[in-house]
Amino acid sequence: MLGSILALVLLVIFIVIIFMGVRIVRPTENAVIETLGRFTRMAGPGLNIIIPFIENLIAIEITEQMVDVEPQKVITKDNLNAEVDALVYYKVKDAKSALYNIDNHRIQLVALSRTTLRSVLGQMTLSEANEKRSEINAAVEKILDKETESYGVEVLRVEIQKIDPPQDVQDSMNNIIKAEQQKIAAKNLAEAAEIQADGKRRAAIKEAEGLRQAEILKAEGQAKAIELVNDAAEKHFKGNAVELKKLETAEKSLAQNAKIILSSDLVEKVSRLANGIAERI
Repeated sequence: MLGSILALVLLVIFIVIIFMGVRIVRPTENAVIETLGRFTRMAGPGLNIIIPFIENLIAIEITEQMVDVEPQKVITKDNLNAEVDALVYYKVKDAKSALYNIDNHRIQLVALSRTTLRSVLGQMTLSEANEKRSEINAAVEKILDKETESYGVEVLRVEIQKIDPPQDVQDSMNNIIKAEQQKIAAKNLAEAAEIQADGKRRAAIKEAEGLRQAEILKAEGQAKAIELVNDAAEKHFKGNAVELKKLETAEKSLAQNAKIILSSDLVEKVSRLANGIAERI
């Protein structure tokens, strides 16, 4: 009876030990196996068996990860204290190096990012830093990627979230921007008024030119009519001043709506005069 119980206990212990030796590595992980504290081999994704209490499996995430470089004060080239915040994206490409070449690659990466940001931004003025964020990102990424090569880490990209100047400097910058916008608005308003005034001036000139041309045409028509009348009078009434005087009298009377009686010979001469004018026209 005692032997059966002992055998059962040993079987349970053996099963527990077997289960303790079963390790599953996910596809997003890479793992190392240590034997009595020494590195022995790498373990890939899937089922892995180790010897409990003798071997140890340590898994490390190898997918893209992000660390937040908390806001810090940075002195720019023009001696202004700017507050800078950034994000660093990286991935572990060598689990063995990330585990044994550095104590904690994540903490070390954050610390290195902070010092690198201070170094890069210290070579720029505040305005340059705000205008050249993409260049800052590229420069910091290049430095970090080189420095973390021994960590077994690959820096993928760096993104500056903000570069905030001191409040008094920010207020001054806002005032400058506001003044510049007001200047642009005033310039646009002046240009619009100038264009409107020029349009009115051109319209007035065109109108005056039209009236002038109309007056010229009217005067030329009147001059031509007078010329024709004179020519006709010279032709039909030459040497007959009495008849011409009668015709002028008739013209004035008609203009005043007066009733007059014309002699037949005068009517005939007026008809010849009109026909002569019509032929000249």
